[in-house]
Amino acid sequence: MKAAQRLQMLVDNWDDKGKYELDDALTYNRRLWTILVTSATSADSALPQPVQQNIANLALFIFKHSITVLANPHQDRLATLIQINRNIAEGLRGMIPAEAGV
Repeated sequence: MKAAQRLQMLVDNWDDKGKYELDDALTYNRRLWTILVTSATSADSALPQPVQQNIANLALFIFKHSITVLANPHQDRLATLIQINRNIAEGLRGMIPAEAGV
């Protein structure tokens, strides 16, 4: 959610500072996705192979789309990344047991 929030702040403040902080926010998002895809696709991952493949494909899309946004910055192009991050975060949140206290 933090990555989605950072990207949303850029959209909301694009004229003031959004486009100037774009690289930092996209770098943060790529680092997050690198951790996620590395963990999800590692040899000891308990995720089923189709889920691993879907996460890997999604990560590749995120990386490519980030480069596209950097090459031609526009706040409208961040909506896709924001929505994907929110959807994944919501899905992961549903996987955490209630007794974990998160």
